[in-house]
Amino acid sequence: MTTKNSLLRLSIGSDLEQVDLVGVVIQSTLEQTAVDPDQTHWLVMSVREAVINAILHGNRQDPDKRVLVEVDLDGPDLIVRVEDEGQGFDPDSLPDPTAPENLLRSSGRGVFMMRQFADSIEYSFPSKRGTVVTMRKRIAPPQEEESK
Repeated sequence: MTTKNSLLRLSIGSDLEQVDLVGVVIQSTLEQTAVDPDQTHWLVMSVREAVINAILHGNRQDPDKRVLVEVDLDGPDLIVRVEDEGQGFDPDSLPDPTAPENLLRSSGRGVFMMRQFADSIEYSFPSKRGTVVTMRKRIAPPQEEESK
């Protein structure tokens, strides 16, 4: 039987200045759960990218729209959900940032980086308005990582 424990639920406005706050809160929460420091770093980076995308591309920085960030612990898995109130998008239509024509672009690597770090990433569109990005990562306390 696995236990699902909600660690964090955070609702922010569609303002890029909120991204640093989310990063600090996520990092502090993960440190309190004894997540390995390397995993914490990459989780924080992935959540920041998801929140930036939600603000810029989902909500288009509309001050009347919110971004919801949830972090849950489900047994050995950390589940992070980032939800916006935008129009949604097709994740399969994103250009490949590793393609030669995209290497010098100043953006477009956030989803790629999230996919590289997370064990799984899913997109859903629950209300036909908005996107929910769900990242799942198997975590291990520092002592388990060191013994491998």
